[in-house]
Amino acid sequence: MAMPANVKTNADHPIPETMKAWVLGNPGELTLQDKPVPVPGKAEVLVRIDAVAICATDLEIIYHGPPAMIQGGDPYNKGFTPGHEYMGTVVALGPGVDEYEIGERVTVEIHAGCGQCKRCREGMYTSCHNYGKNYGDVDKGHRANGFTTDGGFCEYQVNNINTLVHVGDTMSDEEATLVVTAGTAMYGLTELGGLVAGESVVVTGPGPIGLLGVAVAKALGAQPVILTGTRDNRLEIGKQLGADHVVNVRKEDPVEAVRRIVDGGVDYVLECSAAPNGINEAAQMVNRGGRICLAAFPHEAPAVDIAHLVRNNIYVYGIRGEGKSATHRAEAFMRQKRFDATLIHTHTFSMDDLPEAIRYAKDRVEDAIKVVVKNKHAAAKHAEAAE
Repeated sequence: MAMPANVKTNADHPIPETMKAWVLGNPGELTLQDKPVPVPGKAEVLVRIDAVAICATDLEIIYHGPPAMIQGGDPYNKGFTPGHEYMGTVVALGPGVDEYEIGERVTVEIHAGCGQCKRCREGMYTSCHNYGKNYGDVDKGHRANGFTTDGGFCEYQVNNINTLVHVGDTMSDEEATLVVTAGTAMYGLTELGGLVAGESVVVTGPGPIGLLGVAVAKALGAQPVILTGTRDNRLEIGKQLGADHVVNVRKEDPVEAVRRIVDGGVDYVLECSAAPNGINEAAQMVNRGGRICLAAFPHEAPAVDIAHLVRNNIYVYGIRGEGKSATHRAEAFMRQKRFDATLIHTHTFSMDDLPEAIRYAKDRVEDAIKVVVKNKHAAAKHAEAAE
């Protein structure tokens, strides 16, 4: 492909005119179509997508419409390519970009902040302050790939350089797709206090974020780390990732179990279950003056015992996705092999088989946790490396 003269390319990484991309039609309807390969602009690079993990938010977008759509916009975005947890190889540099080199492996964050509002300047680019004005407005500098701009269920995508995270050569493509998941857990623990060495932590809900929440908390030195959930096999994975105690909430009361393990309650709760009563149970698990971070999206508005929170001086935080460069810190832990994120990767499909991969993720076929889809060029790359 002939990129503009101010876009740097390399003959070792040829770029086609068009690419295959999965495109939304009606809710739940994805078709594989040809789309033009996007052109990187100022402060952007073109990433050849090698692998993409499927997130629960992708399922919401595919079946119900993007939850991050600009207020007042079309409630369902036809013609949109979803997918946001992807990694790949830099193949073109936009005008003036010298922070990255062609051929480097990267994983990506979802959001590029507008850089103009208060929250984005603070590093809270997932909560762009001018929501409905700057959020999702590329001309304002804001991107949310897979949310408000095309995402990664395709072969190539443009990313702002501020969304890129280097990944080590020892990290597989599949593992690299999990960096942002670990980064979300890191963001939650950052808001709770950052360095949690010696503090007690409960993680509720052994989904991808919860399981990596256990791993990150343990890597930060938390003691003890307690994981609660409903599935013994997932709780067992939690143990492998560092949980000192696990509690099956179908077999015992989680609040009683936590307060038995840590007299008086724990310092922090990272709530990842989205259970209707999750926030109230978390409030009963923490000690007085403790902190709760809500990292999940309940489907219904729960009744909250505000009086208990006030009487006990309990702090409640909410996070959305990644933020404050937490993804970079999570990648550092993974590069150092402080925990094995691949324990939550359960299935791999070809990008051509995306609908089947989505079925596995949506219906939890074979107890799928993280399902990854890979482009053909990634498979060819690995076959060549093995020869």
